[in-house]
Amino acid sequence: MHSYRYLTCDAVNGTVLAWDLPLTDVTYGPELNGPGGMQATLEPHLAHVLGSMVDPGNTLIFAERDSKLMWGGLIWRAEPEGGKYPIEAAGFGSYLNKRHDLHGNLDGRAPYTYGDPCKVIGDVWAYCQAQPDGNLDVVVDSTTSKATIGTPQEPYASTWWESRSLADIVADAVGVFGGPEWTEQVAWVGGQPERRIRLGWPRLGSRRTDVSFTSGVNIANLIPVTYDGDTYAQVVVALGSGEGQARRRATDAVRDGRLRLEDVLDLPTVKGQDQLAAKARTGRIARQNRGSIEQVDIIDHPAARFGSFQVGDDVWVQVHDEWTDYDGWARVTGWTLTPAQGDQQERMTVSLAPADSFIYGG
Repeated sequence: MHSYRYLTCDAVNGTVLAWDLPLTDVTYGPELNGPGGMQATLEPHLAHVLGSMVDPGNTLIFAERDSKLMWGGLIWRAEPEGGKYPIEAAGFGSYLNKRHDLHGNLDGRAPYTYGDPCKVIGDVWAYCQAQPDGNLDVVVDSTTSKATIGTPQEPYASTWWESRSLADIVADAVGVFGGPEWTEQVAWVGGQPERRIRLGWPRLGSRRTDVSFTSGVNIANLIPVTYDGDTYAQVVVALGSGEGQARRRATDAVRDGRLRLEDVLDLPTVKGQDQLAAKARTGRIARQNRGSIEQVDIIDHPAARFGSFQVGDDVWVQVHDEWTDYDGWARVTGWTLTPAQGDQQERMTVSLAPADSFIYGG
């Protein structure tokens, strides 16, 4: 039986509020290019601890499994529903949705001309945490890339009168052609919970030959493979800022021997032509995927121990049942861990994408 513990801390001064918050119905996990999340339930008779141990919008929460930190984030909601007291949290990146570029150009860090999007992400966090009462002690990897954002004709800027959310700026940096990827990671460092933004270029993760997901071995359940023509397209048009004939447009198309199908992306806030072209290409690649395995439930097994693989890794997947015969590489784009409770066995739900559907370099 594995041991779980949930810690909460004051987001401003780091003071530990609860070393072992009593939670049930817990699920949590990270994701690729996103903050991930947590859902849990506080026992109703313990609702009186909310003021001292759980303060939504001001409390960090960490999930520990067998003395190893697995996930961390910010509590955003704690509200009674009937006889339950559910708690909702999201990773540290969710904080950027509540912060804005109030100075413009990240207080002098921008604009960017052929800027490294990794630097943009680092600058966003530096600006965020430099403001009073805004420091979450998040460390950003020093990764660099050969991708670029902004051109001499269209420098990438963020004006104070737009007051853009910092999360949007990070999304722009990730969205450029061949841009970096990010996820979150926590670990005990010197007795303190370190929170880190992992940056990867040309991609996060690696191809894992020591980890596999196999039906009859460690796959307990999976979402059936579907083939849906409504979601398929090999021609994608991205429409950006502007109106009428002045509206920006980028098209990404290939011929693949199939009937031509088109899709249009409405992106009115995208101003840069380079960003628009990248979104069109990413959208086209994603819409050409057919018959992929998108999610599996796995058990803790020597073939893939929980915590042994990371977001971004390629894992060999073998599924053979009455509907599916699949052998191939799939990419881990997120996972959600559900601890054992009652008769329910501990399990991990892993989100997957075709390994060849990602741009690995510029």
